[in-house]
Amino acid sequence: MQIITNQFQKELKQHGNEQFPFLVSYQKLSEYESGSFMWHWHPEIEITYVQKGTMCYKVNHMVYHLKEGDIVFNNSGALHSGTMENQKDCAYIPVTFDSRLIYGFFQSTVNSKYVDPVIQDSMLPAICIDQSEPWHKPFREYLLRIIDLDEKKPDFYELDITICLQSMWRLLLEHITYEPQASRENSLEYDRIKKILSYIEENYQNKITLNDIAGHIHLCESECTRLFKRHMNTTLFAFLQEYRIERSLEFLQDDQPVSAVADKAGFSDPNYYSKVFAKIKGCSPREYRNHRF
Repeated sequence: MQIITNQFQKELKQHGNEQFPFLVSYQKLSEYESGSFMWHWHPEIEITYVQKGTMCYKVNHMVYHLKEGDIVFNNSGALHSGTMENQKDCAYIPVTFDSRLIYGFFQSTVNSKYVDPVIQDSMLPAICIDQSEPWHKPFREYLLRIIDLDEKKPDFYELDITICLQSMWRLLLEHITYEPQASRENSLEYDRIKKILSYIEENYQNKITLNDIAGHIHLCESECTRLFKRHMNTTLFAFLQEYRIERSLEFLQDDQPVSAVADKAGFSDPNYYSKVFAKIKGCSPREYRNHRF
């Protein structure tokens, strides 16, 4: 399993429906082929509760080491990914919803005054709610209440879920700082990051040079390198290698030579592919295939 995205890394999964754009999912990292879900984004807000285990959760340039009971608020449009820590599984519950459930209708006072300023702030991609502050406890209680309501679906559950979401939003507004007008440049930079990810997704099977990527986003090579490192906490080269390894896992499921798998994943040298694979996964491609499939 892996998250399905379009060419811009936007997740294609529908989160609820037009009448009630809300979804609770029950997931495990072990359900993904690589034990992780790759970078993606969506316009909906996502609040993830770690039910069991730990997870390395990345949002834009931020890295969170989440443990059981922790919550991460993932803002609209933010890039995010999650991976196992120490090869141990993690069960987690994402609650995904459209911000319309908070503000009601377009251009309402609630929208312009209390919602848009938060979701338009690209300097606020995520918030970790780990019980380190007093307001974290009621926030967690509202979230668990929402999960319970969605599971049992009693009378008026949609209304009660909406009330809980609005109460959680009120807590966030009281305890966070947001500056949407000061983050336009940052927003442009993340648009470029999304274009880079899109380019890699479309071309990873072919030879990719730094000049190719820099030209795609209309920057010089040095600035392109600094941009990616600044926001993604890794180099472009390291990310491309890891992405190719992750994509190669689907090819390993088929009974074909490792050399063919390497070629399909964008590695011209199968020995180099095996070396990179072992560095990232801790075992050879053949060992991974025998263990996982």
